[in-house]
Amino acid sequence: MNERDRLQPKLVPPRGILHRQVAMPAPGYGRFWPGTELAPFVEHFWTVAWDLEEPEVHEVLHHPSIQFVIESSGSRVVGLVRGRFTTRLEGRGRVLGTKFLPGGFRPFLGYPVSRLTDRVLSPQEVFGEDFPQLEAHVRTLEDASEALAEIAAFLRDRRPPADPTVDLVRRIAERATADRSITRVEQLAAEFGLGVRSLQRLFSEYVGLSPKWMIQRYRLHEASERIARGELTDWATLALDLGYSDQAHFIRDFRRVVGKTPA
Repeated sequence: MNERDRLQPKLVPPRGILHRQVAMPAPGYGRFWPGTELAPFVEHFWTVAWDLEEPEVHEVLHHPSIQFVIESSGSRVVGLVRGRFTTRLEGRGRVLGTKFLPGGFRPFLGYPVSRLTDRVLSPQEVFGEDFPQLEAHVRTLEDASEALAEIAAFLRDRRPPADPTVDLVRRIAERATADRSITRVEQLAAEFGLGVRSLQRLFSEYVGLSPKWMIQRYRLHEASERIARGELTDWATLALDLGYSDQAHFIRDFRRVVGKTPA
């Protein structure tokens, strides 16, 4: 493997994990930068490995990103999930994942990403008849970083032409993440000189769900992390910090998506 193919570790903790029975990052967890050629499309590559005596259940709030995963039980492209996602780990296994940037999967897919929402797709439908060969090969590699580098090379060889709309969607998502004062779609649209309906159409085509969903999801990610760290239990203060008009609105959103009240 030459230097161009090596992936650099990304030393940033994961976001959006609601419930887990072991501390994260777990010993078999890692994230890697995608490299310059894939950076317009891919946020990072990731891997999780486990060897468990007892099953573990993990609950996750999905990001506004498409995931492409290869594991022993099968491979899939995972569309955005409206609610929380629950996964059960047992025995021994490993997942090799590619997390695309918001909008970054659209050029690979070739049709509106909203058609994948709450659905999974066979990678072969996207990447063609060469995918089973990649799948079989990476499963033989014990080193996860080497396996992910092979996936990166596979994607580089199929990299679509540059799409300026992908960069626009990325900047919109970054703005919604960084600026907690943005709580309404009208605000986000105005920041980028777009009409509300234009922004909604853009998100349906490139992201898969509405900008309103994305704003709420980022706020709930932050809320779940602050609650997990035990930073505060003053829900009124947390609600205001996250841009909610009142405590009741925040708790209602949290319960509807997470399935329980914050605690």
